[in-house]
Amino acid sequence: MEITYASPSSNNLAGVAAAASSSSSSMSSSSLTRPIKIIPLQHPSTAPVSSFPSSTSSSPFHSVFSRWKTKVKRMTLLEWIEMFLPCFRWIRTYKWREYLQVDLMAGLTVGIMLVPQSMSYAKLAGLQPIYGLYSGFVPLFIYAIFGSSRQLAIGPVALVSLLVSNVLSHIVDPSDKLYTELAILLALMVGILECIMGLLRLGWLIRFISHSVISGFTTASAVVIALSQAKYFLGYDIERSSKIIPLVRSIIAGADKFSWPPFVMGCLILAILLTMKQLGKMKPLRVLRAAGPLTAVVLGTTFVKIFHPSSISLVGNIPQGLPKFSVPKEFGYVKSLIPTAVLITGVAILESVGIAKALAAKNGYELDSNQELFGLGVANIAGSFFSAYPTTGSFSRSAVNYESGAKTGLSGIIMGIIMGCALLFMTPLFEFIPQCALAAIVISAVIGLVDYEEAIFLWRVDKKDFLLWTITCASTLFLGIEIGVLIGVGFSLAFVIHESANPHVAVLGRLPGTTIYRNIQQYPEAYTYYGIVIVRIDAPIYFANTSFIKDRLREYEFNIDSSTKRGPEVERIYFLIIEMAPVTYIDSSAIQALKDLYHEYKSRDIQMAISNPNRDVLLTLAKAGVIDLIGKEWYFVRVHDAVQVCLQRVQSLTDNSKTSESSLTEEKSSYLKRLLKERLDEPSNIDLESGHRQQPFFNRDLDPQLEPLLSRKS
Repeated sequence: MEITYASPSSNNLAGVAAAASSSSSSMSSSSLTRPIKIIPLQHPSTAPVSSFPSSTSSSPFHSVFSRWKTKVKRMTLLEWIEMFLPCFRWIRTYKWREYLQVDLMAGLTVGIMLVPQSMSYAKLAGLQPIYGLYSGFVPLFIYAIFGSSRQLAIGPVALVSLLVSNVLSHIVDPSDKLYTELAILLALMVGILECIMGLLRLGWLIRFISHSVISGFTTASAVVIALSQAKYFLGYDIERSSKIIPLVRSIIAGADKFSWPPFVMGCLILAILLTMKQLGKMKPLRVLRAAGPLTAVVLGTTFVKIFHPSSISLVGNIPQGLPKFSVPKEFGYVKSLIPTAVLITGVAILESVGIAKALAAKNGYELDSNQELFGLGVANIAGSFFSAYPTTGSFSRSAVNYESGAKTGLSGIIMGIIMGCALLFMTPLFEFIPQCALAAIVISAVIGLVDYEEAIFLWRVDKKDFLLWTITCASTLFLGIEIGVLIGVGFSLAFVIHESANPHVAVLGRLPGTTIYRNIQQYPEAYTYYGIVIVRIDAPIYFANTSFIKDRLREYEFNIDSSTKRGPEVERIYFLIIEMAPVTYIDSSAIQALKDLYHEYKSRDIQMAISNPNRDVLLTLAKAGVIDLIGKEWYFVRVHDAVQVCLQRVQSLTDNSKTSESSLTEEKSSYLKRLLKERLDEPSNIDLESGHRQQPFFNRDLDPQLEPLLSRKS
């Protein structure tokens, strides 16, 4: 359906359109009219909200609930089972001949890697090594059942271990039994938080934390972790802290206690680990990457067994057997542990879910981040009843698991079996592992977290994100982990708010030979029209950015380059066209600002037109009375439709001005002619206000500046 506008100089465009369609012959004979066709915009009904379909309900909760209700009704029994037990998805499609061998090999490889790493991370957390082994046992089986990722390897990780140590060491001494109880309680709290966020589908909250913040935070944490392990290399104790200055000061202060044997052994083992890790990047030798930690432990233990050096500290006695069921205690400390539980949960979402999604994409299956979060939560809750401290997905072990060819969660079950065997049969051998070997394993793992390449990339691409990276990294290093995260997140949110409150607003011009309108800054060849400003707002309009948008619109009214303008020449702006296609939402404050702008422009004889608003925005405008205020005839489907109508109105203004001036010239006497000439030399107030000025009559068919918008055929 199309509407033809034939007499744009009339105030009632709708009426003129109807008259024009009934008398095309008279229209074609007029020299002042040219038929144009536009697509009519479908306006929403102004009926009460209750009469609208549920899809357009004003309540987002109602819409979400309706979609969820529809989804639940359509779910089959198999889908219900897969929702509560994600492992059923790969169990029912398991290809035994194709998958079994690679899953066994991957599980064995990562399991061998996990045993020494878990002991190392437990020491980093300030716990006995046995609790690292416990944390790598029960959670693996639970996650294989409830987790949705088929390649993610969970267990103790360096970053979470550092967070546990940093918080609990300020509450109680690590040698106290209460320290261990609080670490186990923390696992329960983290698990509950993860389950709640997964069930309520709140994983999207972490999207507000910029990748620059995460990169800066992990880089600083890696430096702190490496320095905290220096005591096992140097042979003397250093201050336990998450700030770089106290750590460095403590290292320097104890330099007189330096011992060569652990330093030499630690450096040699670290060099071996880094060499094997580097060689493991080559496909034929990738098994070396997983074998690195085991090699470090074997070499260190062999050296101690042969030479019995007294200056190298050992792990010591480790209890043999599987963990026993026990309920977490010390609930009186829950309140003081909440901030850390929230932080660890955030790290779990950012690290684990991010890795799981990447692995799922590489292996061609879908992953629900909220289901993944729920699986991690259940694994932590179950682990807390078997003496585990908080666990999450490990980047290094997950990468090895994927590279080893793991296809399903069976590889995770194999890892758990390897850990169970270690607990049952191998703990007497762990007694002679040098502490410097475990420290070397930690340092080699966290070196990969130092993301200097990201900093270089951000400096080259986006200075703002580089600033965010630098602020987060520096604040984490010098002010501590919790404060560093808060500052980084605070700046990240501040940048988001700034971008939202200062949206991009573009002036549009027409690309030559088309009916397409684009940003004149991006497309210098695009041209505009005299008397018309076309503006596109590239963001939702709400209370925080209305003032900025109003200022930009006023600025564009006066500061438009006239060198690329076409059409009938006038001295000022008569029409403002707002392209609303990118505007997904508009609130009450924006509605009021739009009304104020309309009245302000109306007082200066400027007409506002709206182009291509989406249904939700149009419905909001209708309810607020803005459609009736501006006039339904000033809402258009396309920018081009609005330009056609406005351009003919501008043309009619210039034609009327020339006609009136011609009649005055014929009727006045010579005396009046001289008087008129004198007055024309000095523009009147009316001329100054309207901006009308004389121009020679020209043929629109021959003047290339008009460039007909559409064919003149009726």
